[in-house]
Amino acid sequence: MKALRAVIIILALCSSGCKQVLKSVEETFKPDSAALSRQVQKQAVADSSAKPVATQQESISIKIETHISTETHTSTSTTHTHAPTRESKKFLTDTTRLKKAEKALRALPQFAGKEIFIYRSVHFYGDGNIMLMLRHPENPKYVDNYTYSDGKWSAPTPAQIFLHDDVDSKLVSLDRISFANAARVARIYNEKAAEVEGAKPLGSVYVSIWDRRMRWFPGTINGARERYDIQFNEDGSLKSFRQE
Repeated sequence: MKALRAVIIILALCSSGCKQVLKSVEETFKPDSAALSRQVQKQAVADSSAKPVATQQESISIKIETHISTETHTSTSTTHTHAPTRESKKFLTDTTRLKKAEKALRALPQFAGKEIFIYRSVHFYGDGNIMLMLRHPENPKYVDNYTYSDGKWSAPTPAQIFLHDDVDSKLVSLDRISFANAARVARIYNEKAAEVEGAKPLGSVYVSIWDRRMRWFPGTINGARERYDIQFNEDGSLKSFRQE
């Protein structure tokens, strides 16, 4: 009887222990949902903190518009009906004829009693022609083209002025530009050109006006083997001459 009771107790203890063992094994391989959820959340937080924060680079494109103010000289195309003579080819060095052209310009009726202002440039040509622009005698905003040909000045024709043009900065009084000085420039240039192999004598001379200053051109003498820079004073005298 005692032996039977002992067997029963052992079986009971074995049954309770076996259940506990089985439960432990089951929890090991099949964790409960709450525990699994906590574990997943914990892992997600860890993963999130482990990842670097994404950064976004903004590429900014800057467009720079450079406005370059370039001085350009208006070129007027003129058809000459007369054939150049030997005398007209000497116009650039003929002081008397250049003075006559200036006197005729000053005598134009629209400028009677008014100061004459030259705009941008004056071009003197070996065939006896002169081309220039003058400020309008009545409206200072306007500029007109004039041509000297066959010993007389043409009627004025309107010249286009753009909105950004600073007319005042490109004006010089005729009192500062003696046409006779063109002859001095031409003579000096030709004398220097004769010393340079392959250089040719002048066919034209011109004055450029910028910031109310004036400069005589051409500014270079091109030879077959050498190139020279030549500069003139306002009165047409030689300022500098050097090989480049």
